[in-house]
Amino acid sequence: MKKLLRFLFGLILISIFTLQAALAQCAMCRATIENNVSNGDTTVGAGLNLGILYLFVAPYILLSILGYLWYRHARKKRKLSFK
Repeated sequence: MKKLLRFLFGLILISIFTLQAALAQCAMCRATIENNVSNGDTTVGAGLNLGILYLFVAPYILLSILGYLWYRHARKKRKLSFK
């Protein structure tokens, strides 16, 4: 359990430090999409939308996994305390 928490903490730290680089690319993505749409190509926009959905769902999946692991650990701990 401690290894998992260390891994998640490291992942959060990496995410925080790379956030600024990710935010800097918003103008570049918008310009690319506008350019492609004006030329009649909408496939890049669809791929970008899929990426946005992926980024939207990922934290909820992570929190669900953490909640399940916490519940399972608490349940095991409760079983051991009754014996």
